[in-house]
Amino acid sequence: MIALLILSLLLAIAVPSFMLARQRAQTKTCVSNLRQIRCAKEVWAMAAIKGVADPPPTWDDLRPAYLKREPRCPADGVYTIGAVDVEPTCSVGGEHTIN
Repeated sequence: MIALLILSLLLAIAVPSFMLARQRAQTKTCVSNLRQIRCAKEVWAMAAIKGVADPPPTWDDLRPAYLKREPRCPADGVYTIGAVDVEPTCSVGGEHTIN
């Protein structure tokens, strides 16, 4: 009985820490993906001689030359590429933005 009490106490302490660590890892991965999208979009714009008045790139424009594959948000968000002069965004929002 005492062992069960100790185990449940340890779980009560450990589970929130693991959840917070998971959330932080997802945020860092998402921000990294947004930076990769931004860099791919900038290189595409320079190579294709595109400016802010031109239509925004599509995933097909960026793959496979500038991105190997379309990045996926670890928090199940959806990435929006946006125009050349606009930062890419994630539908999750919050901390999932490029600083």
